[in-house]
Amino acid sequence: MKLKDSTTAWLNGALNDPIVKILLKNCQLTRIQLETLLIDILSENISGKQLKYDEKAKLRLTKTKISRGSFNRTLAQSKENVIKSTYTILLLGYLGIFESSTLDPYLEVANKLRDYVEAHQNIPGKQEELEDHVKLIEIIRNELETSLKTLSSPSNRPM
Repeated sequence: MKLKDSTTAWLNGALNDPIVKILLKNCQLTRIQLETLLIDILSENISGKQLKYDEKAKLRLTKTKISRGSFNRTLAQSKENVIKSTYTILLLGYLGIFESSTLDPYLEVANKLRDYVEAHQNIPGKQEELEDHVKLIEIIRNELETSLKTLSSPSNRPM
């Protein structure tokens, strides 16, 4: 499979994941910025070699051609948004706005997210174990989606 095809398949899978959709809807990154950031970070792992930015720009999901400059601007915006989000969390923590009780719902969701990722990584080999494993993943995913939707609702956001 060619690099473009494997990258496109991976990006489509990641960006269409229901949990990613909920998280993306409520974060500081646009879909294009996330896509660009993922290409920058992961494309070299997929290809197994160092890629130039014009090669990375060709991996975007859009049908229209993206220039290296446009790719780099979007990448810079996404990195800046990630850094600003991190500083916002640090600032609010430093000022005492985030108390542990305020963060508890988010920590619970983070733990469910970790459980979901671990369940995906630990796929058993036997068919009967696999069926139970798939059911467990579905239960965790449903709990995670429900929790994220609850936290995403403006009236339910702790602060």
